[in-house]
Amino acid sequence: MAFWLVKSEPSTWSWEQQVAKGAKGEAWTGVRNHSAKLHMMKMKKGDRAFYYHSNEGKQIVGIAEIIREAYPDPTDDSGKFVCVDIKALTPLKTPVTLVAIKAEKSLAEMALLKQSRLSVQPVTADEWKIVCKMGGV
Repeated sequence: MAFWLVKSEPSTWSWEQQVAKGAKGEAWTGVRNHSAKLHMMKMKKGDRAFYYHSNEGKQIVGIAEIIREAYPDPTDDSGKFVCVDIKALTPLKTPVTLVAIKAEKSLAEMALLKQSRLSVQPVTADEWKIVCKMGGV
């Protein structure tokens, strides 16, 4: 199993909206960055992803599961981009803020800090464990 981080602005698509989709999940569409697309193409069914509220909140709020691997994004008229389907698994007991991540020295190399604008990013197994512990799960 691999680990990822996906970003969404809560005013566009919030954790609560993702949770409301239930077991059938929702397509993670609209990614228009080549590097993020390459990450999505590596995602496998069963992989886990941190759900990060960007711009508004700047915090990891939950854990999602990849339930369908990369396929053509139906919102992309160019045909160049892909999407995956994800479903919400569990909220973090305590959201992990960007400030808290920056303060944790063992997370200094986390992609979230190095590639802050990238909407889909890999997370190492060690980073996953640390953030889960910080979030109370």
